Amino acid sequence: MRLVLLGAPGSGKGTQAQRMQARHGVPQVSTGDLLREAVAAGTPLGRAAKIVMDAGQLVADDIMLGIIRERLARTDAACGFILDGFPRTIAQADGLAAQLADLGVALDAVVLLEIDPEILLRRLAGRRSCRRCGRVFHIETNPPRAGDRCTDGGPHDLFQRPDDNEETVRRRLAVYCERTQPLIEYYARKGMLRRIDADGTLDEVDKRLEAAITA
Repeated sequence: MRLVLLGAPGSGKGTQAQRMQARHGVPQVSTGDLLREAVAAGTPLGRAAKIVMDAGQLVADDIMLGIIRERLARTDAACGFILDGFPRTIAQADGLAAQLADLGVALDAVVLLEIDPEILLRRLAGRRSCRRCGRVFHIETNPPRAGDRCTDGGPHDLFQRPDDNEETVRRRLAVYCERTQPLIEYYARKGMLRRIDADGTLDEVDKRLEAAITA
């Protein structure tokens, strides 16, 4: 299974990718994780990415494609992968297709997790993180349970990340729509795009995703 998951911040693609990884035995490939790993390891691509990131700029397509190429060359990706957060541009999509062609394989599907922007806003703006243990909660759907304690035995020290406040979330969603719409159209023209409703319980969305990739 070689799959790309597209979806706005808060659509649940990362969570669903993790569930599919456990069920199908193929790795979730998150570009955010890969960038952090490459920077921490001090690889040539990681050093190049760090210079760009420290300057507050987007990592160039060629750097991202190089990092993806190295990741897909690992043995655990030989039988498939789930790309989460990549590609983000048409150039990256073309580069990915070329890389897979070199390997003699192709994507099986591209699934778009669709959800109402106002629901996404509530999901993201309601998130809270614990300063000490890092666990993520939601003030409406997943608050700390009565008597729940942090790793040090005290109560959770919750705070809202700056990029989860309502104004910032609205900007993030607007940027996502602007940048991702061409990619959605790109895969739709190739007949590879499948759409699912990402609103519902984890299990409900999970079933829709499985149905989409096996259709």
